[in-house]
Amino acid sequence: MAIIDHMTSPLVIRDPDGKEHIAAVCFTHPQGLLYLDLFWHQSSPDKAAHLIKGELKGDGPWRIADYRIRVLGCHNTDPHLADEFAQWNDYLAANPNSYPPRQQIEEIAERLGAKPIPLPYSETL
Repeated sequence: MAIIDHMTSPLVIRDPDGKEHIAAVCFTHPQGLLYLDLFWHQSSPDKAAHLIKGELKGDGPWRIADYRIRVLGCHNTDPHLADEFAQWNDYLAANPNSYPPRQQIEEIAERLGAKPIPLPYSETL
């Protein structure tokens, strides 16, 4: 079973209107799912953190309310998202010390009400 909190592959969130965007990270939340936009750490939570209310279902792809969440495909599958993801990857590669470590991201998510599922011990080393 793929736990959405543990996903390291980029995830695409499709809203009820069919608009798709990439999430930097997702966390389970008592009310549903918390996700952070790409470049969230350069913004404020009211702009870059989003809560989708409902029951998260599936093992990937996932569903919650009228939203669908899946792993980002390649350039041929998701050409409309490829440039955005490439910019994100380029930024992370060029600025490795400007993005918070996983533990800090989880702490921020917890302050926003999320309940991150801890990684198994062997995956945290």
